[in-house]
Amino acid sequence: MDKELYSKLKELKIEDYIWIIYIGIILASWYANSLERNYYINNDNHSKEKYRHIMIMIFTILLIVYAYFFKSSFDDLKKIRFTDNNKKKTLVYLSFLASLLIFLSGAIFLYIAYEDHDLNVEIAFN
Repeated sequence: MDKELYSKLKELKIEDYIWIIYIGIILASWYANSLERNYYINNDNHSKEKYRHIMIMIFTILLIVYAYFFKSSFDDLKKIRFTDNNKKKTLVYLSFLASLLIFLSGAIFLYIAYEDHDLNVEIAFN
């Protein structure tokens, strides 16, 4: 097996694990929503704090995942050759830019989750 194929298969294996992480994040988010609902309906401060901690955990994990994709995209950018066609160059640059913006949005959402003690700002990820 050549080095490039091995590298691609290894990358796909990591992405399989990331899909499992996303499933866990979806379940944790669902639970966090129920805690947030309980806080607003019953004014339960314990639910509010538990919700905040779960959101901080979710966005910390997401930031790590986003960092992985950002690094992967940066590595692709470094592999661009002068001889590559313009379409490939443009798409790799755009992919890098998108990964950078997603990473930055994750960092901002994590900051909001950490700082918003009163749940004044609705945060969500897509």
